[in-house]
Amino acid sequence: MKNSKFISSILVAALILTFTGCGKSEDNNSKVTIKEPGKSITVIDNDTKAETPAVTVDKIDRYENINISDWLDKETVIVSKDNESLGKMSLAELSDSYPKSLYLYNLTTKEYKLIKEQKDTNLSSAVLSADKKHLLFTEFTLGDPAFYVLDMDTLKTFGLQNESIAGAMSAKWADNEVIGAAYIGGAYTATTSGDISVLKGLEEESLVLVDRIKDKIYYNTNSDETLKVYDTATKEKSSLELKSVSDIIPSPDKNQMLVLQYNGSKQSLLLTGIDGNNQKAIAEGTELGGVSWSPDQRLIAYNLQADVNGSSTKGLYIYDVLTGTSTQIAVDTENAITAFGPTGKELFFSEYNGTQWNSSIIYLK
Repeated sequence: MKNSKFISSILVAALILTFTGCGKSEDNNSKVTIKEPGKSITVIDNDTKAETPAVTVDKIDRYENINISDWLDKETVIVSKDNESLGKMSLAELSDSYPKSLYLYNLTTKEYKLIKEQKDTNLSSAVLSADKKHLLFTEFTLGDPAFYVLDMDTLKTFGLQNESIAGAMSAKWADNEVIGAAYIGGAYTATTSGDISVLKGLEEESLVLVDRIKDKIYYNTNSDETLKVYDTATKEKSSLELKSVSDIIPSPDKNQMLVLQYNGSKQSLLLTGIDGNNQKAIAEGTELGGVSWSPDQRLIAYNLQADVNGSSTKGLYIYDVLTGTSTQIAVDTENAITAFGPTGKELFFSEYNGTQWNSSIIYLK
């Protein structure tokens, strides 16, 4: 694995530019290119007339051929990477690749500690529960992935499948429980002890998006992508009138949420209350993703691709909720996933280039 700081602190100033509208075009004279062996990185020059950035970059560390997916603590991340000790995959379609296993990786000592391995299987997309005692991950060879939960102490796992749900079509943490759409229809919940049950009240729905905030279930269906709410206390259903919703990301305190919407060929990112009120547009572009909150809820990371004056631009941004400004912190990023570290001063982003995952950690001032 190559681990190198690919932008020095001397040149970091060239990377920072505060955007008030994300759609602002830049003159070619405002850009500078940093060249490294085998690559060329274009970064945005600092405009002396620009406002003070909401955040600034201290350094960026690059980790090639690994997929960082979560933080255990400030010094330790969860990663998926090739496991050469298991030999190459036996399936003909995958015979040129090694299975991917899950590890803890210490950013200081550069040491790996194996969490889970399985011959002829790719393990990835590993995310910790709120209390960091369990890990939700996927197993994948060909076809749809299967979801599993692992106990971080015993390393024992169980699959999210039984007769009542047939299997998990999706899965995400709702604090220390898993929630998702079931193949049999409706939604399910799963405890970390392995109890899986159908979520009553939504059994007849063909669900796509499923999430929980406090005692309410947020969902939409494959026939209506309008965001709806099921109150598990009152058993009432209502619509938030947010159409074409592809995902929601609850804030750490569960009093706000980020909403990703489609609008024709464009996507939008909205900040709203959990009742859909006080809506504020954060970004719009042809592609949006990699959305995450900082632990103190002040910062929001997102990856954006947009068409500006006939040209396509893409990059990683941080939106400051307090100032209402967005700062671009990396360029030419796409298909990225992100997550802030425990202090909110570190952010990883992982990208898939079509053949391999590469990750970076950005340290903020």
